Amino acid sequence: MSQADVISTTQIIKKVPTLISHLPHMLRGIRITNNTNKKKVVGLGLCFEKAVKKNPQGLAILYQDRAIDYQTLNEWSNQIAHYLISKGMKKGDCVAVLIENRPELLATAFACAKIGVVSAMLNTSQKGKVLTHSINLVNPKFIFAGEECLDAYQDIRSHTNIEDSNHLYLADLDTLNSAYAAPKNWLNLSAEIASHSKDNPKQTHNIFSEDPCFYLYTSGTTGLPKAVVFNHGRFMKVYGSFGVTAVRLKKNDRMYVPLPFYHATALGVCLSSVIAGSATLILSRKFSASQFWKDIKKHGATSFGYVGELCRYLVEQPIESNEHDHKVRIIVGNGLRPSIWKKFKGRFGIETVMEFYGSSEGNIGFTNLLNFDQTVGMSPFPYAIVKYDKDKDAPYKDKNGKLVKVAKGEIGLLIGHITDKNPFHGYTDPAKTQSTIMENVFDKGDRWFNTGDIMRNMGFRHAQFIDRTGDTFRWKGENVSTTEVEMLLEEVDQVREAIVYGVEIPNTNGRAGMASLGLNVPLEEFDFKALLTQLKRNMPDYSIPVFLSINKQVELTQTFKHLKTPLKEKGFDLKKNQDPIYVWLPKSDQYVQLTEALQQAIEQGDYRY
Repeated sequence: MSQADVISTTQIIKKVPTLISHLPHMLRGIRITNNTNKKKVVGLGLCFEKAVKKNPQGLAILYQDRAIDYQTLNEWSNQIAHYLISKGMKKGDCVAVLIENRPELLATAFACAKIGVVSAMLNTSQKGKVLTHSINLVNPKFIFAGEECLDAYQDIRSHTNIEDSNHLYLADLDTLNSAYAAPKNWLNLSAEIASHSKDNPKQTHNIFSEDPCFYLYTSGTTGLPKAVVFNHGRFMKVYGSFGVTAVRLKKNDRMYVPLPFYHATALGVCLSSVIAGSATLILSRKFSASQFWKDIKKHGATSFGYVGELCRYLVEQPIESNEHDHKVRIIVGNGLRPSIWKKFKGRFGIETVMEFYGSSEGNIGFTNLLNFDQTVGMSPFPYAIVKYDKDKDAPYKDKNGKLVKVAKGEIGLLIGHITDKNPFHGYTDPAKTQSTIMENVFDKGDRWFNTGDIMRNMGFRHAQFIDRTGDTFRWKGENVSTTEVEMLLEEVDQVREAIVYGVEIPNTNGRAGMASLGLNVPLEEFDFKALLTQLKRNMPDYSIPVFLSINKQVELTQTFKHLKTPLKEKGFDLKKNQDPIYVWLPKSDQYVQLTEALQQAIEQGDYRY
């Protein structure tokens, strides 16, 4: 453990002036986040309308060659909202949203939020059975689909319960100012809303903290994606914590966001930061390492949203002479690894890293409000970091059956105390919600949310993210459910059984997928290319295992569960594995057998993952 892994009293004292300057914003943010009045009108729609009133002619969105001011965006959203009202949609009803990052996505999200309709923010990478499951899980009455996602949806349309007359289409162009035709059995959203009012709907003043705002999807440890309830009260907590307290953008600020808006980092943290300051959102369709700084400079960004993987890609780009030639003063995101933190900050001249920790479903969050290095920051919420037995994959208990808190500098499992002021709303599935709640942890009757994350106690209520537990791992900035991937692998005709886990590749963030496969045919008859083709058809690329180990016999526990720990420890190291290993190399369309030379090249970074 290095000195960077703990925070000293001296370091805290040096931050006192910063803490004092933050105090007015912190107090205002606390008032917003700690609201317990369930009858108080709150919500995303209300916050957006306040931003519109504060800066009506100011730029709300910059996207490619499009510039949309707050008033225009608000009127557009209102027309969509009034259209939904005319179709009988009411508070609590759900619509599915399948649109990539572009203004149409946000106009739709604001429209739904204003009238209490829940937006199911579908992962635009999903396909096949996974996409079908995600849609049917929340029983939407309408779907808003972008042209860019149409093929994936059309493949599974017949397996959804959405009525044919409730399919709304947005062409992949400026739908606010351009005419377009909808495909057969689809309605043209722009034409449908044209005659509807541009006035703010009155329903916005009937939204309360416990009303759901979004369904966000997370890959859990038990199989297919789970729909997390992100309610308006939760949005207010994010708005107060980041928009008001931590990031504090102003009207002339511009935040560049290349992250997908079906994730809480973009949809919650970045969006709330922008509208709290009536600032400008520079919207990027997708992240591009080579285009990133060009976009930052072109649009005059003063801030950007990130995930750790994004930062690593930027550090790996060739060094240029003018890398400090930008206006960025603060960045906000999560997953910036301690190993590249200072290198990233120094190379690009980043003044403030507002790293945070949180999950779509959790009741606990941390923010690096004091701008320390290599930490997710501190938390205003009640939490504990408890000792964790890696061998048993479970929290350690003392002789009285209680959990034990770790000391400063030690690592353990992060758990969040469930209270009236700090509730846990969970998932759409009550059984899945209950499975993440721990009871009688320290005292009789207490209840805690199990985050499934391993953290280091850095002292002074600060923490450092270490890793995830259980059967979910993170790769390419996405959570991957091992059970989900195992299920899809075992649907392949020649695969008898599959065990999926994450393994580390040097100089990458997260863990790459690896699968130990039992085959129904001799190895020489197994069709690796057909396997990859089928996997690409049913899951996003980040979920597809990078490595395959072809096993003869799988080690099981006494309860017949797969013993994954030994497999994780072996990884893809040929010296530790007796079974043959195959690898899917970047930009390749097939698996090839791993050799010692190829393993060395991968570990040296000759292949970029």
